[in-house]
Amino acid sequence: MGEMLEVPQGPLRHGYTTGACATACTKAALLSLINQCPVNSVGIVLPMGESVTFALHNVSVTMASAQASTIKDGGDDPDATHGATIIAEVSWQDEPGVFIDGGVGVGRVTKPGLPVPVGMAAINPVPRRMIAGVVTEVLTTYGIECGVRVVISVPEGEEIAKKTLNGRLGILGGISILGTRGTVIPFSTASYKASIVQGLKVAQAQGVRTAVLTTGGRSERYAMAMFPELPEESFIEMGEFVGFSAKNAKRLGMTDLRLVGMMGKFSKIAQGIMMVHSHSAPVDFAFLAQLAGEVGVPIALQTQILTANTASQVGEWMMEWGYRPFFDLVSLHCCRQIAQEIGGGLRIETRLTTLSGELLGGAVLDG
Repeated sequence: MGEMLEVPQGPLRHGYTTGACATACTKAALLSLINQCPVNSVGIVLPMGESVTFALHNVSVTMASAQASTIKDGGDDPDATHGATIIAEVSWQDEPGVFIDGGVGVGRVTKPGLPVPVGMAAINPVPRRMIAGVVTEVLTTYGIECGVRVVISVPEGEEIAKKTLNGRLGILGGISILGTRGTVIPFSTASYKASIVQGLKVAQAQGVRTAVLTTGGRSERYAMAMFPELPEESFIEMGEFVGFSAKNAKRLGMTDLRLVGMMGKFSKIAQGIMMVHSHSAPVDFAFLAQLAGEVGVPIALQTQILTANTASQVGEWMMEWGYRPFFDLVSLHCCRQIAQEIGGGLRIETRLTTLSGELLGGAVLDG
């Protein structure tokens, strides 16, 4: 979220979650095992109620097990798992029931705070229910009473996971099998917000009470260098969702809230804008000129601020003119606006940096 995404023009195409893909692979593999013949296409019903047909690849069958794979299609969503191969292997078990586990490339949970217990494969509850559901459906259709073991694998999963926050969440060895609807909503605000809350919940479960909110990967790197004493669970990429993240940090028991960012978005937060997307609201250069006046910038230069193209340009001028206290004042206004947004009660600290990570200023407001 540190950079703008190139959003496709026209209607955006929905894709399918790893959970939906794993469910389709499971159904195809089980049908192939029962019929002792490869099944290359199956239909499943997604949690949202939509019926979808999946094409399967590399279906193989033996007397004891079968395997099927599909290629995850993320639609027009910029998802790290788009194009990944999802594989399900099914085999018979003497013990009744459906046993679901993760194989190569599916992470394993090592920290509390996630919807899957520590020690289990990172296959979330809804995909688990979907997989168990299709197994039960097929067994009932064929009148079979037998236990089934399902192992979901993603050969490229460990490498893909490096592009996600899984490691910080305590999911090691691969990706998570996810999905509550079955479809991937392109450029989903809801999914990004969910990742923020999930990160805060993991921090909460680890006993962490300091949340460091950053606007992207670059500012997060700077924040980690500023606060090396904090565990990695403390650091949450909030993107543009300032108010949402701050409110949830308070709701989940954080007592110390720190924000690290740059002039563009901090100037908006200082104005009281809690959704700082570039299109959400313009920078108020009159407001920045007023703050400049409060730290002694003469009228002529305040007038020049009104002609600026960006907040970053204003920051460059303030450095050039020698008014470093301006950045502390911007930071203080950020603290006050966030405190007002969440109703107080937390220690709030802001740190304002240049694009290259140089600290320009900061402020602290005790709750």
